[in-house]
Amino acid sequence: MPTDDKLHEECAVFGVSLVSENEAAGITYNGLLTLQHRGQQSAGIAVVSGNEIICRKNEGLVSEVFSSKVLSSFPEARTAVGHTRYSKNGNSAEGAGPFITEYLTGRIASSLNGTLANADEIRDRLRSHGLNFHVNSSSELVSSLIAYCIMKEENPLRGVIRAANDLRGAFSLIIMTGDGKLIAVRDPNGYRPLCFGKSEAGVAVASESCALDTCGFGFLRDVKPGEVICAENGQITFQGVELRKKRKTAGLCIFEYVYIARTDSLIDGLNVYEARYNMGRVLAREYPVEADVVCGVPDTGLDAAIGYSAASGIPLVSGFVMNRYVGRSFIYPTQSQRESVARIKLNPLTANVKGKRVVVVEDSIVRGTITSTIPRLKAAGAKEVHFLISSPPFVHMCHYGTDIPKPEDLIANRMSLDEIRERMGADSLGYISMEGLREACGKCSLPFCTNCFTGDNGMEEEDPEPEQLELF
Repeated sequence: MPTDDKLHEECAVFGVSLVSENEAAGITYNGLLTLQHRGQQSAGIAVVSGNEIICRKNEGLVSEVFSSKVLSSFPEARTAVGHTRYSKNGNSAEGAGPFITEYLTGRIASSLNGTLANADEIRDRLRSHGLNFHVNSSSELVSSLIAYCIMKEENPLRGVIRAANDLRGAFSLIIMTGDGKLIAVRDPNGYRPLCFGKSEAGVAVASESCALDTCGFGFLRDVKPGEVICAENGQITFQGVELRKKRKTAGLCIFEYVYIARTDSLIDGLNVYEARYNMGRVLAREYPVEADVVCGVPDTGLDAAIGYSAASGIPLVSGFVMNRYVGRSFIYPTQSQRESVARIKLNPLTANVKGKRVVVVEDSIVRGTITSTIPRLKAAGAKEVHFLISSPPFVHMCHYGTDIPKPEDLIANRMSLDEIRERMGADSLGYISMEGLREACGKCSLPFCTNCFTGDNGMEEEDPEPEQLELF
C-alpha cells in the first residue's frame, strides 16, 4: 500500500516512429522521464532493430533502470515503445512492460495503461487455444491476445482491431510490430488519456501531451475514444475505426484532472492547470472562509489554491516545504509507518503560518493519512486551519486501474464529515460538490467516469457492432 494518501494510476505509455534510424530509445527515455509521475516502480523500453525486438526493463525509476550504459546498449532504431508502471500489489517486476510476445510469423512489443474487466474470460479462452501465461498481468494477457489475433488475421492492423474489440475496461495501448509499425489504441469510452504529435523527426504517441512537448513533438490531438492510429517510418498511415463499447455514459476518469495528470498536460480539450485552478475558484464560492492566508498541499493542491486565492482575495503563501527525495514507490504495511513517511515528505513553513488563519487546499482525502498535516500546522503556530478538498468524498472502489482501496479503507465510508474534521483537528472541512467539479472541468470534450464519487458506472447493454471504416 502506498506511503501517502494519494491514489495512483496504473502506468504510462510512450512510443515513437521516426523517419530515419535515430535515437528512438533515447527519445522514449525522455518521454518516460516526463511521464514518471504515472508510475514509479518499474520502467522499460523496446526497440525494433533489423528483425529483432530488443527490450530492457527492470524495477525502479526511469533514471535508475536506464543508466547511460544501458541506454547506449540499444542499437539505432526508428521505432520504440516505452512503459512506466505503478504496481498495486507491490510486485513491480512481474508486470514490468513492455511485454514481448512471439507468434508463428513474428513478434510484437506492447505497453498497456489500464485494467480489463473481462481478463479472466480472455485468459480462459486463450488457454483453450494452447496459450500459456507466465504472470498474472493484464499487460501480458493483452499482448498475447493481440499476437494471436494478428496471426489469425495475417495483418497487424486488422489483428490489433480484432483484439481491441474483445477488450472490456479501461485501456490506452501502444503496440510495436516486428517490422516497425507503431499502433496506438484508446478504449471506446476514453477512460485513460492518449495523444499523438508530429515533428520533422517523426510521430510520437504518449499518455499525456507534456511528454510530446519535452521530446520536441508538436501536439496534434488526442486519440479519440475507440480510435486506432498507425504510424510507420515516421508517417501516420492510418487513423480510424470505432471500436465496440459497453458503456454509453461513462468516459474519461475525472481524477486525471484532480490529481493523476501533470499540470502542463492538455487532455481532451482541457488544460490540467486550468481545471485545477477552476476547482479552487469553485471551492471559494462553495466554502467562503475568513482567513489570513491560503496555501496548497504540494504538488497538486497548489493550482487549486491559486484559484481559491484569486477568487477570494486572500493572499497565497507557501505553507509547506516538500522533501522530494522520499519516493512514492516505497511500500509500508501499517498506517503508522505511512503517516511517518507523510511527515517526512511535508513540513509546515512556520514563517508563513504562525499566528495566521490558514486555508489549506488539497486535492483529495482517501485513507486519511494526510490528516496528520493539520495538527502539525497548529503546532507551527497556525491559529485556525480550514481544510478544503478539490474533489468530492471517495466512497466507491475503482475497477479501471486507479488504486482506490477496499471500501472500508476509505475514510469517507467510515466517518461523517464532522468526524473526519474532528480527527484532523481542522476548524472546518469542505469538499467540492460533484456539480462544482463538473463545472470546473466543463471544457473537457468527453463525458466523465465519476464512479469513485457517485457509484454510477453508467453500465448499459453493449451497442450493436458499429460500421467500421475501410482499412485499406
